[in-house]
Parts: sequence; structure tokens; C-alpha cells
Amino acid sequence: MAAATEALARVGHAAPTAVDVAGDRAARKALIVKRVRQWSAVALLGIVWGGYNSIAAWRETHAFMINASESLPNWAFFIQRGRVPAKGDYVFFAPPEGELVRRHFGPDSGPFGKRVIGEAGALVEHRGKWVYVDGVRVAHMKPRSRFGEVLTPGPVGRVPEGCYYPAFPKWRGV
Repeated sequence: MAAATEALARVGHAAPTAVDVAGDRAARKALIVKRVRQWSAVALLGIVWGGYNSIAAWRETHAFMINASESLPNWAFFIQRGRVPAKGDYVFFAPPEGELVRRHFGPDSGPFGKRVIGEAGALVEHRGKWVYVDGVRVAHMKPRSRFGEVLTPGPVGRVPEGCYYPAFPKWRGV
């Protein structure tokens, strides 16, 4: 060590002291902490960017809907757009334009949600005040709306190809 100290002294450098070595360790530790923080920030930025892109892609094929009515059993639904529904699935659709819909639900009613009771080819029948799909009683037809308007029973027969027979999941009416 003495030879190294003499060599450093000849070129104008002083030998490192215990204070210098401790200072170097502290400086190295501070530099490591700084680098770890910088790379952590870069990694976090990457995660946020990837998460945003994933959510943006998910939004193109899915939706999250809050249920504000009492007609469906859940308070919220995740919807997968473009998926062909099966019997028992919930479907959401824009209601048809009409005075009855506006009077009961307002001008901006939002989507209606119902459960698929019958798929293409299913037989829909009315027997008295009851609705049957493929021989199974699925709903009660209400004669009047909650405001007293007379309601017309829906169509009967086979559900056409590409169509579904949706109904409320409760027995109170279709």
C-alpha cells in the first residue's frame, strides 16, 4: 500500500483516507438509490401505459353498465359486445321509439336489459295470461301498464332465425 501511496503522491494525488473511502461508499449508495428510483419510475410508466392500452382495447369489445331499475337482479353488468347470446344470458338493447316508452321511461330511456328465454326456433305460446316458451311457463302477461294503459300481448309462434325472445327474469310480466 505504501508503494501505491508514493505513486499517487508523485502524480499529484493524495492517498485516499478513511473519510474519502466512506464518502465514496455513501456516494455510490446514493447513486444506486437514484438509479433504482429512475428505473422504477420508467417501469411504472410502462405499466401505466400498458394498462391504459389494455383498457382501451377492452372498451372496444366490452362495456360496464350500472343497473338503475328494479327489473334486473344485479346492480351492474359487464357486457361483451358482438357475442352471440345464449339462452339464459342477459341482452341489452335500445327500446323501440314510441309514446308508451317515452311516457314510462322518458325521452332518454337508455338501454333495456332482459334475459334470453328463447332462441331461434323456440315456440312461444300464450295460454290465458301465461307465456310459454317450448312448453315451459316463463312469464305472466300484464293486462295494463303501471299507468293503466292497456297492453297488447306480444307475438306467438317460432322465434325467427337471428332473433331471440327476451323477458324479465321475474314473473311479473314480459
